[in-house]
Amino acid sequence: MSAAAISACPACSAAPSAEALAKAALPQDVNVVLSLPTIHCAGCIAGVERALLRHSGVVGARVNLTLKRVNIETYPEVDTSELIAVLSEAGYEAHELDAGTISATATDKAGREILTRLAVSGFAMMNVMMLSIAVWSGAEAATRDLFHWISAAIALPTIAFSAQPFFRNAWIALSARRLNMDVPISLAILLAGGMSLFETFHSGEQAYFDAALSLTFFLLAGRYLDHRTRAVARSAAEELAALEVPRATKLVDDVEVVTAIASLAVGDLVLVKPGGRMPVDGVVVSGHSEIDRSLLTGETIPVFAKPGQDISAGEVNLTGPLTLRVTAAGEDSSLHRMADLVAMAESARNKYTSLADKAAQIYAPGVHLLALIAFIAWLFITGGDVRFALNIAVAVLIITCPCALGLAVPAVTTAASGRLFRKGMLIKHGTALERLAEVDTVVFDKTGTLTEGKPVLINAESFSAEAQQIAKALSKGSAHPLAKAIASALSDRGVCDIEVANLREVPGYGMEGMVNGQAVRLGRAAWVGGDATSTTASHLKTGDAEPLSFLFEDNLRLGAQSAVEALRTQGKSVQIISGDSEAAVASLAAKLGVGTWMAETVPQEKAEAINSLTASGAKVLMVGDGLNDTAALTAAHVSMSPATALDAARVASDIVLLGEDLEPIAEALHTAQKATRRIKENFGIAALYNLIAVPIALIGLATPLAAALAMSLSSITVSLNALRLR
Repeated sequence: MSAAAISACPACSAAPSAEALAKAALPQDVNVVLSLPTIHCAGCIAGVERALLRHSGVVGARVNLTLKRVNIETYPEVDTSELIAVLSEAGYEAHELDAGTISATATDKAGREILTRLAVSGFAMMNVMMLSIAVWSGAEAATRDLFHWISAAIALPTIAFSAQPFFRNAWIALSARRLNMDVPISLAILLAGGMSLFETFHSGEQAYFDAALSLTFFLLAGRYLDHRTRAVARSAAEELAALEVPRATKLVDDVEVVTAIASLAVGDLVLVKPGGRMPVDGVVVSGHSEIDRSLLTGETIPVFAKPGQDISAGEVNLTGPLTLRVTAAGEDSSLHRMADLVAMAESARNKYTSLADKAAQIYAPGVHLLALIAFIAWLFITGGDVRFALNIAVAVLIITCPCALGLAVPAVTTAASGRLFRKGMLIKHGTALERLAEVDTVVFDKTGTLTEGKPVLINAESFSAEAQQIAKALSKGSAHPLAKAIASALSDRGVCDIEVANLREVPGYGMEGMVNGQAVRLGRAAWVGGDATSTTASHLKTGDAEPLSFLFEDNLRLGAQSAVEALRTQGKSVQIISGDSEAAVASLAAKLGVGTWMAETVPQEKAEAINSLTASGAKVLMVGDGLNDTAALTAAHVSMSPATALDAARVASDIVLLGEDLEPIAEALHTAQKATRRIKENFGIAALYNLIAVPIALIGLATPLAAALAMSLSSITVSLNALRLR
C-alpha cells in the first residue's frame, strides 16, 4: 500500500508546477489604500468592509480603525474612483492615499523595541535579585563567588542589550560635545556593572549587578511611558504627500492613458471625471463643473469652474468632466508646497525645550562634578585606595541617577492623558500638555471646527407642497452638497416623490427637467434668472414663475458656544481665522461674541497669521480640521483637531477631540496647568531626595546597592504624586 501511495502518474506529478505557472501568468492583484476620516467604531469597520466586498472587483478589504484607513486588494482593471463611490453611497467619506508613500512608517518599531528591552531587563532583574537574596542570607566564599559569577553572566549581556537606547543617546550627545539626561544614566549603569565585575574578580563581598539592572528597568519603564503618550503617527508632511493623487488620466491624441503623476509635464492635458480629486495644478481647457475647495481653503460653497479657471491639486471635481492643461505637477504643485510649509513648521515646533530637558541641562553636569569630587576626595582621604574611592563615586552616581527626573514628566503626562481621554480627548505629543499650559490665545477655524461643515436647509416650510416636491425630485439626481441638503431635509419632512421628465444635470449650473409640461430648474441664481442672496442659497424656477430661494446655514458644532465662553472666562483671547467668505465668518463671530476674526484666508496666510501672533509673544492654541489648516496647526504653539478632521490635520495636531463636543477644550487647558504644576512638584521631590541622599553617599554611608534602593523609592514617590491628577 505504501508503494501505491507513493506512486503517481507523470501528469499528476507535473500538476503543481503547471498550476504555479498558471498563477504566475495571471495579473497580480493591486493594493489600494483609502483614508476614511469619518469612521469611529466597530460598526463602521463592518460597514466599510461589507460595502467593498460586494464590489465584484474587490478581492479583500481590511480596515485599520486606529489609522482610519482601509487596505483593499483589487483586480488591476478596477478604478479607485469606483471604490470611493461605493463607500460614498454607503455613507463613508474616502480619499485615496499613495501606498508607497505611507508603507515605510506603518508600524511602531520604536515602541516595540523599548517594550522588548523593558521585558528582558525586568526578567533578568528578578533572577539576579533571587541570587542576591542568597548572598544576603549568608552565602560565603566559593558559594558567594559562584552566585556573583552567575549574576554577571545574566546581567552583563542584558545591560548590553537593554540599555542601548541610553548608550546611543549619550554617545550622540557626547559626540556633539554636550550633556543630556542619558549621559549620567549611562555612566551610572556602566560603572555599577563594571564595579560589580571588578568585585567579582577579586572575590569581594558586594556586587551590584541587581542595582545596574534595576536602574535599566526603571528608566526603560519611564521611557516607554513617555513613548506611549505620543500617538503612533507619521509626520503631517508625509500624510499630505500621501494624499496627492498618485495617478492621472492623460489625454494623448484624444486617447485616455492612465499615467503616474511623476511622468506628467507642464502643458500636458489631463481629464478629471466627476467625483475625482485634482491630481495637478492646472487651467481648465474645456468643460463646466463645480469645484469643492473646502478641504483646501475652508470655503463652504463649491466654486463654478469653466474654461480659463485656475485649479489646484487636491480640490474635488463635483458635477462635470474637466480637461486641464497642467501648469504644475508633483513637487511643484500647491498641495506639495503645503506639505513643505508643514514640514518647516514641524521643524520649528521640535525646537521646544521640555521641562525635563531644561532640568537635564542643569542636572547632568552637577551629577558628574559631584561624583568626580567624591572620587578625588576619598582617594586623598584613604591614601590612594582606588577601589574604595570608586565605590563611593559609583554610589553617588547611582543615588543621583535621574530616574525620578526621568519618570517625573511621563508619569504625570500619562495620568493627565488618562483623565483627558475620559473627557474625550487624545493627547498625541509628549510635550503637548506643557505647551498647552502656556496658552493665552485660542484660534479657531470655522468650517468643520466651530460649525459642522454641512449645509442645512432652514426655510423649507415657507414653500408650497408642489415646490417642495419639485425641489426634492431635482435634488435627488445630484451629488452637489446643497442638493444633498435639500433632498435630506425634504425627505425628513415626509415630502412625496414626483416624476420629473428629461431630468439631467448641467455641470456647474444645476439640475433641470420637465414637470407637468413645465420646464423646472434648480441651481445657480444667474442660471434660473433669479437674484443672488447674501447667504448660501439654491434657487428653484418653475415655468414662468418667480424663482424661489432655498436658504442654508451651517449649524454650530455641539459645545462651540460654551467652549468660547469658558475660554474667555479663563482670560484667554479667542479669534477665528477662516478661508470662508467674509459674510459667513462675520455672522458666526457675532453669534459667538468673538471680536477678532479673519476671512477668505489661504493656507499660507493662516500659517503667517499664527506666526505673527507668536512673534508678538502670544502662545497660540490652533483648532482646525482641514488640509488648509495643517500648516497653521503645525505652526501654532500647540494644536487640536476634531476626530472628524482629515487625516493630515489630525496627524499635524498635538491633541485630537474624540467626540463631537468642543466643550472639553477649556477643561484641557485647566488640566494641562495642573499637570505642569505636578511636573514641577516632581522635580522638587527629586531635588529634595538628592539634598538628603547625596550627603549620605558622599560621606561613604551608602553602598551602590543601598543607593539603588533609595533611587527606586524616589521613583515610586514621583509616580504616586503623578497619580493625584487622576
